[in-house]
Amino acid sequence: MSDEGYQSKSSWHGDDQPRLGVPQSQTVESASSSSPRLPASASPLPRSSTDSDSKPIHSPPWNDSQSLERRDTLATIHSVDQPGQGLVESGFDESVLRALCDLDCGVPLLLDRIKQSVVSCREASIFFKKRAAIEEEYGRTMQKLSRSTAEVYALNDGKAGTFVSAWMSSMRVHELMADNRLRFAQRLNEMSEELATLVKEVDKNRKQTKDLATRYERALQESEAATEKCKNRLDFTSEELERLLLQKEGESFKDTAVKAQAGGVGGKRAIGKAVAKGGLLLKGKNPGNIQRQEDDIRSRVSTASDQYRKAVTDTQTMRQEYFNFQLPRILRALKECADEIDLGTQYHLTRYAFLFESIVLSDGSTLVPTGDEGAVGLKSAVETIDNRGDFKTYMQNYVYARGGMAAARRPKRDGPADEGYLPPINVYNGPNYAAQNNAPNGIVGLQDKGRPTFGIDLAEQMTRDNVEVPPIINKCCEAIEKHGIHSQGIYRVSGMTSKVNNLKQRLDKDLDSVDLDTPEWSGDINTVASVIKMWLRELPDPLMTYNLHQGFIEAAKIENDRLRHIRLHERVNDLPDPNYSTLKYILGHLHRVNQHAAENSMSTQNLAIVFGPTLFGQQMPTNGHEAGVMADAPFQNQAIETILNHYTDIFIDESES
Repeated sequence: MSDEGYQSKSSWHGDDQPRLGVPQSQTVESASSSSPRLPASASPLPRSSTDSDSKPIHSPPWNDSQSLERRDTLATIHSVDQPGQGLVESGFDESVLRALCDLDCGVPLLLDRIKQSVVSCREASIFFKKRAAIEEEYGRTMQKLSRSTAEVYALNDGKAGTFVSAWMSSMRVHELMADNRLRFAQRLNEMSEELATLVKEVDKNRKQTKDLATRYERALQESEAATEKCKNRLDFTSEELERLLLQKEGESFKDTAVKAQAGGVGGKRAIGKAVAKGGLLLKGKNPGNIQRQEDDIRSRVSTASDQYRKAVTDTQTMRQEYFNFQLPRILRALKECADEIDLGTQYHLTRYAFLFESIVLSDGSTLVPTGDEGAVGLKSAVETIDNRGDFKTYMQNYVYARGGMAAARRPKRDGPADEGYLPPINVYNGPNYAAQNNAPNGIVGLQDKGRPTFGIDLAEQMTRDNVEVPPIINKCCEAIEKHGIHSQGIYRVSGMTSKVNNLKQRLDKDLDSVDLDTPEWSGDINTVASVIKMWLRELPDPLMTYNLHQGFIEAAKIENDRLRHIRLHERVNDLPDPNYSTLKYILGHLHRVNQHAAENSMSTQNLAIVFGPTLFGQQMPTNGHEAGVMADAPFQNQAIETILNHYTDIFIDESES
């Protein structure tokens, strides 16, 4: 085959091999050689086509600067004129390209394969789009549900305490999961758009390459048809010249016809055409005429021979150019299209699998956090609910806010003996019951120092002890700041009644002998906090005093924050000195507790709810009516909250700060 001008398969290894049959003036943008394909329809005649002045019948159609203009798939096709470059990239599968070049159906095979890949890629893009819509709807619905549920619960009269904290934490967990789904939907939309763009680009490149391949094949077919016409013309004129020479030598037409019939059907057909077109052999046998006819026929034979030789050379060049360079180039472009869309589809499917796994793992880590970043999972949030503690806090707040009003409409528990009330019955309380009943003051081994502090007028006991702050307040507040300032709900969770009464009796009988740093009390710091509140409630005149009670309430009703602060500051300054100094110390202690609100959940609002009724007192001796006092409970809380928020402005001088 190399004798016919085809390139050997060794030309696959580089462009340093000779390019047979290709004019050196032609420039190929990007080419890859191929194994020989179809043989020539006829071998070239010995005479060179350059000996004739006739024009070529057909010129190669790819000399009109046609090229494959592709964005991606042809970006790696290099010109064979560049030094050091091979015809095929090292990363490309050359064996596949050789196999495709050896097939007669290589181009339609790749075109159908690309069409299948386009359908698959489009289906993946549609799936990602629909899945993104589902995830986005789910994420937005979940986000809206969690936010609206949290807002509605805050407005409703639901349970407070640890339950509301756990409930809000669970809503935040759902909102985080919704955010994860929305991000997942966004990634799916991006992947769908990328696949859709890839489908458009590859389909466009496929059509362009198909048009180019069709144009090359059509041009080669037209060149082969033109060569066949030139061959037939040359055969016809050659037969005519042969008959004329036989006539000139005196052979009969009959013998010539017999020989033509023996030579084949084509020769008989050619003689018949010659006779039909003029019957040259039937003209007169004038030697001059015969010589002129011979010269004319020989001229036409020479012209036909030159045209046929030129057509054969052009067709052979075109065929070699197509099968050795253009066909591998087209097949390479189509194979790169197929690889591009196949790899792109596989990449996005792999990315989808990774994102799907990531979103599932993200949901799992949101539900059950593994790090030490302080994140709370759904189960751990629910486990923080303390129903018993919440109920104790609710009971305490309920008694503070409504206990007096409810007691006025219900039977009284205690009363004077002359009205028929019986003394309380002692309750068995363990093995020390008899000893406690028989011991002085009710507590074994504890002597009464005669300096009681519970139920004693504040000014009286401070004058008696010659102090600026009651010692019991000082002692208990220091213990709480030392052992319980980080305790959850330090003032909202009450201690056990028996332990609170026990500590109260000990402090009332011998304050100095009680060590609150011992594990008995430091391990149950809520008992100490309950004793402080009990001491404040049992004052004969509340810390805020009955006389100034109405003034504080009127100031708390002011809606303007600044004006309310000023009026409450004035009322605080009106307090007696013992009350002022004690209030300053207690609110200073609460101010320090509030600085750790992130840990103990004692915000200024919670502290005000606990200490509002405690500091203002539960009763007022005004005609025996308590309903008005209960109605003032919200304003008591508002007053304490405002004073606590402006503690530094009200109590701390610039010199002290």
